[in-house]
Amino acid sequence: MTKIVFLLVPGLHLLDLAGPAQAFGTAADLGCGYQVEYVGELEDVSTAQGVTIRAGTSWPPLTAQDLVIVPGWRVSPAAEGAGALSAGALAELAGHHAGGGTVASVCAGADALGRAGLLDGRRCTTHHAIQDELARRYPRATVVRDVLYVVDDRVATSAGIASGIDLALHLIAVRDGPETAAQVAREMVVYARRNGDEQQASVMLRHRGHLSDIAHRAQDHIEARFAIPLPLTELAHACGVSERTLTRRFTAATGLTPLRYQQLLRLERAEHLIGHGATVEAAARAVGFEDARMLRRLRARAG
Repeated sequence: MTKIVFLLVPGLHLLDLAGPAQAFGTAADLGCGYQVEYVGELEDVSTAQGVTIRAGTSWPPLTAQDLVIVPGWRVSPAAEGAGALSAGALAELAGHHAGGGTVASVCAGADALGRAGLLDGRRCTTHHAIQDELARRYPRATVVRDVLYVVDDRVATSAGIASGIDLALHLIAVRDGPETAAQVAREMVVYARRNGDEQQASVMLRHRGHLSDIAHRAQDHIEARFAIPLPLTELAHACGVSERTLTRRFTAATGLTPLRYQQLLRLERAEHLIGHGATVEAAARAVGFEDARMLRRLRARAG
């Protein structure tokens, strides 16, 4: 039986906790031999979302097979006391790793690992909004930017929020195999099990920070059909404007032409498929390229 122990800190984010807990709990339901436990320095632990969680205050006995996870917390001037941990709790983290165990964090939880001395000389990551601060606090760590998770010498860190699920699925895959991790993902209705080096913000999210209704409608249309030919005439008709107006509005809002946006969506999906074992040729066909030459050119340009 492998213990999965969540160290609950004041002000923690519910999804930072619930996502990985659900993944390991689902794996346990499938017979994988996980025992999920919760420990904190107080019995009642406040969360950023206003729900109070009950935790045990005594650490269970741990072995090298067990995993300790620190969920992240709200990082803001108003979040007084969030993320507070005593020297004793930090010593527990360091001691578990020294004994051969694995420690992990979600989002700001990486700061707890840093305070425990576990980031020194190791690669790590965290939420994009606090990467600079983590690098400033722990100059001996190598903060890997804009990735979902990093595992270095039994220290696993993730970007936060939903990426905690990605990290949990990865750890399940390492212990129980990719098929089991895929089964857990299906049970959780996770769209895709993402690799750690995938970017924190998708193409869709990076180009949605604008106020153009026309561009948003065009993006909706492209995203639903990016793997098939999509003539500009059809796209403009769907948006109720001329081709010239669509191109002008779309480019002003996103910095891209509609065709370039479709290509980036195809490239991102192809990279995901390649990362999960598909050949370049198979990935190219799956995302709508007639052959792999265009995909190779786009990958070379992006690299």
